[in-house]
Amino acid sequence: WARGWRMTQLQAAKDLLKRAVELDSAQRYSEARICYEEGIHNLLRCMKETQSDTERNDLRTKVEGYLRRAETLKEMVKANEERSEKVHCIQIRAGDRGYGYETLFRDCLDDNVEWVELEDPYIRARHQVRNFVQFCELMVKRCKRLRQISLTTGTDSSPAGGDTQASSLRELELSLKEYGVQLVTVYSDTLHDREIRFSNGWIVKIGRGLDYFQRPAGQSTIGCYDFDLRPCHETTVEKYHKLNMTAKTHK
Repeated sequence: WARGWRMTQLQAAKDLLKRAVELDSAQRYSEARICYEEGIHNLLRCMKETQSDTERNDLRTKVEGYLRRAETLKEMVKANEERSEKVHCIQIRAGDRGYGYETLFRDCLDDNVEWVELEDPYIRARHQVRNFVQFCELMVKRCKRLRQISLTTGTDSSPAGGDTQASSLRELELSLKEYGVQLVTVYSDTLHDREIRFSNGWIVKIGRGLDYFQRPAGQSTIGCYDFDLRPCHETTVEKYHKLNMTAKTHK
């Protein structure tokens, strides 16, 4: 049993680290760092269960190499953020209305947007996935050159929740293909930050991620479907524009 578990963890680590290298090569450094960290976490778990000193030393060497790269990327991402210009800071109060996605992201969306990267640990529950679907609909509608949406989120650990989450995101992936848009989903159990990056240079940080709306009073009440009319939870929105940013090609 222990050997089977270790081999499963090792394969998961290989898959994550392979993806990390691909993202790194594509200059998608923030996503690459997350995949490196997830892969390293799995390698460390394997090390604890490994009896062979040779195998343990081999894993330790790999961990050290990937860890150095993850730390380098962390500093690169931080330096890029420091070179960004903060344009707007919006304080949304509890109960405020008028902050639907189209209103909030209006100045970030144009025909220069070719890809969008979203990091939000809570695209898990049904209503959170529905929020993400509405966000994707807006991207498709407003960004005529959009080719890829990348989502990094946590895994729903509730009973049967993970299956529902995965199947819903798979359904969305197939739907987006009909519009010529690729959805790439990466699962991370260590992700905490919430950030949205657009290829035209805009970066948006929302304290609560996409899930900043209060529950509607009912399915037939005003604001249930139009988020501009839905009361919000209290949160902070920060918008940055990265200086001298060049568009990257996502594969």
